[in-house]
Amino acid sequence: MTKTLTRSRAGGRAARRAARTAPKFDMLPGLTGRLPLCEVMDGAQVERIDATSMDILENVGVVFRDPIALADWKRAGAKVVDERVYLDRGLVRELIATIPAEFTYHARDPKKNLRLGGRHSVFVPMTGAPYLRDLDDVRRNPTLDDLAMFHKLSHMLPALHSSAHHIVEPYDHPISQRHLRITYSSMKHSDKMFMGMTTSPKNAEDVMEMCAILFGEEFMDTHPVTTGNCNGNSPLVWDETMLGAMRAFCRRNQPVLCSPFVLGGANTPASVPATVAQLNAEALSALAYTQVIRRGAPAIYGHYLSTVSMKSGAPMAGTPEISLMNFMIGQMARHYDVPWRTSNTLGGAKTFDAQAGYESATTLSAVIHAGANYIWHSAGWNEAGMHCSVAKFIVDAEQCAMAYRMAEGPKWDDFDAAVAAVSDVGPGGHYLGHPHTQENFQTAYFMPELFDNNSIEQWVAEGEKDITQRALERARKLLAEYQEPKLDEARDEALLDYIARREREIPAADELNQVY
Repeated sequence: MTKTLTRSRAGGRAARRAARTAPKFDMLPGLTGRLPLCEVMDGAQVERIDATSMDILENVGVVFRDPIALADWKRAGAKVVDERVYLDRGLVRELIATIPAEFTYHARDPKKNLRLGGRHSVFVPMTGAPYLRDLDDVRRNPTLDDLAMFHKLSHMLPALHSSAHHIVEPYDHPISQRHLRITYSSMKHSDKMFMGMTTSPKNAEDVMEMCAILFGEEFMDTHPVTTGNCNGNSPLVWDETMLGAMRAFCRRNQPVLCSPFVLGGANTPASVPATVAQLNAEALSALAYTQVIRRGAPAIYGHYLSTVSMKSGAPMAGTPEISLMNFMIGQMARHYDVPWRTSNTLGGAKTFDAQAGYESATTLSAVIHAGANYIWHSAGWNEAGMHCSVAKFIVDAEQCAMAYRMAEGPKWDDFDAAVAAVSDVGPGGHYLGHPHTQENFQTAYFMPELFDNNSIEQWVAEGEKDITQRALERARKLLAEYQEPKLDEARDEALLDYIARREREIPAADELNQVY
């Protein structure tokens, strides 16, 4: 959207200047990548990973700790022994063949609908942080207001295509009821697409009911409007919580990310190819199950990738093996012709420092060249996901915009006119005043707003601000200019009524052991 500036009178030089400088928050369209993809395996190696994964599914099996899933698999013709399911490769191939290769997400604002799959990609902010580094760069527990702040920033930052869900955990609201307020915040503060909570099967059902209020039950049944994430317990285990949430989403035709949780060297072998083979088996088992639940339901090959420090046992980000695995997983997803998810701009640093920048830039470059579709954790992630940094959130989003521009490839539409300028300027001249430059200087080269490229004298004169200071100032400015994309009043009232009813029904005492 474009913010309308208040002015005392129409017309005149001031009005024209205001129109030129009015901030624009229009979302970038979904990315259609045009760069050649980085493929580190040849055809024989892709087939080797596939065959090894199928051997794991047939001979080692996957544990499904869920009686409903076990009964589903028996009806589908799989061999089930206790909780372990042995999947025939023919059955797996038959099932995953029914997953759509591409589909369209439908946002509250139809102009922000997004294609996913093939070469179509989206950037989604991080989620799940138990702490934040706030507008004063102070590390603390988040609140619902902090979550709303991140949803507002997500709405305004052009390269972010989603408001996600619990970017940070709101500690001022009971855990048992938190999913309701998180979902409402995602819907209220942005009209982009959003994610749905999968913290329990019942919570997932609540999200589906809220989506039905917002979009309509019949519309949801044929149009993807949100995304759930279901994490596996590597190695080779899917639990009742995730599988129940998966059923809630798939039955309503809503896509889920089938995401093995890889800590390379800890819950996978200490080998990149063997890790990918295990991860691939885990992902395929979940993707296949989505189609047992509902044939043709959209689903996304997912993963979370980290390698483990053998010095401390801590997860690491930005390592070369993570990049290699992203390249390999991209090849496997394309081998099966399914969309795939990855994690982006991950950092293990405790502050927004050089380590955070290097780790994030390494990962961002890899996922772009790997051709990932659902590019999650694209803004804010630091301290191995323990906190979301406001400053890093802002800079990461601009980095995604830069990556977006790169992934579009060279633009040739004005090539002839630009080459003609060479004759006009000739040897020893400059192009600064040429008409072609004047017409194209704002779009020919990306100009970052948050990086300082001025002389040191000017930098000193302007206060010697580092990237964190500049990013926090930018965040404050954005929040001051935020305009809420109002929900339809009737739907808003219905959502609030649903939340109020469910909060009366769900005990708020966090010490209760029962999962709701």
